[in-house]
Amino acid sequence: MDILLDVGNTRLKWGLHDAAGWHGQGAVLLSALDGFADVLAGLGPLRGMLGANVAGPAVGGRVTAFLAARGLGAEWIRPQAEGFGVRNLYLEPGSLGADRWAALVGARALHGRAALVVTSGTATTADLLDGEGVFQGGVILPGLDLMRMSLARDTAQLPYADGGFQRLPRRTADAIATGCLHAQLGAIERMFRLVSGEEGALCLLNGGAAASLAPLLECPLRVVDNLVLEGLARIRSQT
Repeated sequence: MDILLDVGNTRLKWGLHDAAGWHGQGAVLLSALDGFADVLAGLGPLRGMLGANVAGPAVGGRVTAFLAARGLGAEWIRPQAEGFGVRNLYLEPGSLGADRWAALVGARALHGRAALVVTSGTATTADLLDGEGVFQGGVILPGLDLMRMSLARDTAQLPYADGGFQRLPRRTADAIATGCLHAQLGAIERMFRLVSGEEGALCLLNGGAAASLAPLLECPLRVVDNLVLEGLARIRSQT
């Protein structure tokens, strides 16, 4: 059994995987990262670890120490120009985020056709993968909650308040929530147009805000729990 780790900006997501599939998944907030040591202590025998880390070296070092206490070495993926069914056209392939690379690999493994690969977390990324498995490029924008927090932080009269999506908002909280959702939806739908002409094209959506975005998106859609972990499982199986 391998433990696979997606260390993001807000949470560490983990999954247990072997040749038969998934045997458990979970998440720990980075603000309570010591809880990951408790997770590890409660798991059975582990063969190895593979992870994607975009939280920086300090967090990566702490996770590595937790793993070492269980007798496990830490193996962190690095994006590459080509591998695992995906060709990476980033101008500097190694500068692509490790999480984005793993999500592209996961999308290719799960769908096998053209896709817009969307992760909606602290940041939202929308990456275009064509039908031949070529990553053509993508965009990064503030995530849904980050957009709302920026309004609360940088304006005098637009607080961070609970609001909901309304077709025509008539109170400020709803106007904020609806506006931020429109910004996310519009970016995703505009990016999807670039791949929509390909046969079987699909938006693959994952991340913490997926449940808020999915009912409102007007493009062919599949919600996946964690594309990064899916990609890590594929990479692990082929290395």
